[in-house]
Amino acid sequence: MATFWEAPFHFKHLIVQGITMAVFNFGSINIDHVYSVPHFVQPGETLSSSNYQSILGGKGANQSVALAKASSQVFHVGAIGASDRGFTEQMKEAGVNCDFIRKMSDIASGHAIIQVTPDAENSIILFGGANQTISNEHIVSALAEAKPNDWVLLQNETNAIEKIIEEAHKRNLNIAFNPAPMTASVKQLPLNKLTLLIVNEVEAEQLTGESDVEAIKVSLKSSYPTTKILLTLGKAGVWFVEGGVEEFCAAFKVDAIDTTAAGDTFIGFFLAAYQSNMAIAEALKYACAASALAVMKSGAGPSIPSVDQVTAFLQAQ
Repeated sequence: MATFWEAPFHFKHLIVQGITMAVFNFGSINIDHVYSVPHFVQPGETLSSSNYQSILGGKGANQSVALAKASSQVFHVGAIGASDRGFTEQMKEAGVNCDFIRKMSDIASGHAIIQVTPDAENSIILFGGANQTISNEHIVSALAEAKPNDWVLLQNETNAIEKIIEEAHKRNLNIAFNPAPMTASVKQLPLNKLTLLIVNEVEAEQLTGESDVEAIKVSLKSSYPTTKILLTLGKAGVWFVEGGVEEFCAAFKVDAIDTTAAGDTFIGFFLAAYQSNMAIAEALKYACAASALAVMKSGAGPSIPSVDQVTAFLQAQ
């Protein structure tokens, strides 16, 4: 049987035919203030920056854009400072439904102050801001629009994670959680109620206390037997684990320029493929291809490829 990128039909056709479900992404929206500096600023020092950029970022926003570019129907649920509403227009242009993004008049957007040196090292100060204002009413009103078999996607850059999981589970929705950045509080969440847990190797080590990949898989399966696991290993590839079924996909070898949003791109494209009933092996390869294309360009949102670009990349392999 031909894979979807070899067949005469396009992956978008699966979306048009209604095979896919909607994704409600409760996610962060950050404004990244990026300064190019000769070295990290020292205490008491005033340092001039040679370049400045204000860029849409945040794991939540990145993953919503990736889902939209993968032709998934995605509703972003979150908040942003009213003065930064222009950044939501960028998300809309990518195809993200922003009806559930609230504009806060009295709270600043989540943002990051990022220093970048000529050696590409960075130093980051993160402010949660509006990302930490998701209320019970906001959660309930958004999920009231969800239909059976729809998905809820979460990262660890907003508040109310436990409430969102509980409310989604109560409504029998599929739940995917990417606990990044990893914190001690993640272990206290009802992870057994997840449909899909997405962790990189470092996050998995912190969650399980194991350092060996095989031991990590055993521990995750034991702790969360009904939850599917995506264990991403960067350049080494990715594992999908569901009960006794394990599927590995090697990463594509490319010349990486910028790994920003590579993981978010993988998540968006995998979830779009997975919810459209693509075979696991093909969904992993599809998402790995999207991630490979992302690291070949600079920036977060601008580096996330389209379905056409991913398909062309796979056809060329």
